[in-house]
Amino acid sequence: MKQVSSVLPQSAKRRCVLSVAELYRADQAAEEFGVSTRALMENAGAAVSRAIFERWAPRPILVLCGPGNNGGDGYVIARHLADAGWPVEIAALGQIGKLPPDAAWHASQWQGEIRPLKDAGLEEAALVVDALFGAGLSRPLEGEVADLVQRINRSTLPVVSVDVPSGIGGDSSQPVGSIALQADLTVTFFRKKPAHLLYPGRGHCGEVRLADIGIPERVLDRFSLTLWENGPELWLEDWPWRRLEGHKYHAGHSLLLGGETMTGAARLAARAALRVGSGLVSLAASSEAAMVYRCDSPSLIVQSCDAVADLSLLLENGRYSAAGAGPGLGLRTETRDKVLALHRAGIPLVLDADALSMFSDRPEALFEITRVQPTILTPHDGEYRRLFGDCEGNRLVRAGTAARESGAVIVLKGPDTVIAAPDGRAVINSNAPAELATAGSGDVLTGLAVGLLAQGMNAFQAAAAVVWLQGEVAINFGPGLISEDIPEGIPRLLRRLRLHGRD
Repeated sequence: MKQVSSVLPQSAKRRCVLSVAELYRADQAAEEFGVSTRALMENAGAAVSRAIFERWAPRPILVLCGPGNNGGDGYVIARHLADAGWPVEIAALGQIGKLPPDAAWHASQWQGEIRPLKDAGLEEAALVVDALFGAGLSRPLEGEVADLVQRINRSTLPVVSVDVPSGIGGDSSQPVGSIALQADLTVTFFRKKPAHLLYPGRGHCGEVRLADIGIPERVLDRFSLTLWENGPELWLEDWPWRRLEGHKYHAGHSLLLGGETMTGAARLAARAALRVGSGLVSLAASSEAAMVYRCDSPSLIVQSCDAVADLSLLLENGRYSAAGAGPGLGLRTETRDKVLALHRAGIPLVLDADALSMFSDRPEALFEITRVQPTILTPHDGEYRRLFGDCEGNRLVRAGTAARESGAVIVLKGPDTVIAAPDGRAVINSNAPAELATAGSGDVLTGLAVGLLAQGMNAFQAAAAVVWLQGEVAINFGPGLISEDIPEGIPRLLRRLRLHGRD
């Protein structure tokens, strides 16, 4: 099996996500490469204008300009729209004379009227540009700003937000107060922030466009990158493609545990492990249930295990590369004992569903396992709370906390699934469509992860890969997706990745 590095490739820089503070530092660092912050503001406003030109026909525009640099972007946008012949009105919050230097300079280039915010002509507008507050907002929207935002949200007017919708924290992705603008399009710059990927901020952003405004890529060398948006750049270079001179054991041997009643769960997991390339896949279940599994697929090796001792013997005599437990296994003491038996085998593990819930009364017993061998835990929110309690913070914070506490790679599942490693690295997945909310999709995810661990992929990259693959298959399939469709869509997707790489 191919052993891969735990260091992400250089191409992953394309996918890095930066905090608000890091983006401010990137702006300042650009000056050292000859790009002024004034020029960056001009480029940002021009990029938003281009996005508007591409999406809408000319119409009356209301540009809302705030008291900071976000407002400066608004003055640039208004100038570009007016130069193109669009009717533009500016309504500003605060005094022009108190703007930061770059924003004040760009405001001085506007030749038209600037109304106070309270006189904004919302009724005459056909599109609103939100350049009130950027990602660094630290206080709730109040007074006339809050009233205007509520009026806009109640209207049917399309909204374009600059950087992030006003009222949303760029790092937390949460409304700073109780009110935040709902945008149809958000244009941000250089790199995305957590608010563009995590809910509820992601829901407020609408479509997100990332614009190049001239910040040199070299400024990223100054950052210790720890957060990325999921994509093939993160893991494709280390994908365990089959070798012509290889044989099935080079592609690993996956072991999955099957329950007695909900047999579909383990069967889905096994099918997924096969489709993702595991050379062999075995499924261990009781003699009573084994016949059901044997009828599922001739490619599947079914082993009868009526007791934990049988599983221990199987592990002792087998050549297993990775194992998975949880889907359909049942909430019984035996489930916990089987997980402990897998631990004693010393192979990489994927634990989900019942294999997690069985440790809710003694999470530390689980963490004693996960701290000493490569393990992926794939909880949904309910399973997370049972193991880690009611941790405060967004999904990124909670996944990171769980990874540090458990020593495992955490896949905190949801519409904005986060993959977190114990060393502080994290990936936010953004390609999961609503169709993935179907029974059995979590079981498929377990099987995909076991299949990649069995082939030698490291846990962090394997977890990121399978979450993205599952989302991409669901997008390609569309409405009507059921969990059985996901494994069958993997080969075509892998063929596309092998032929065209990241393109």
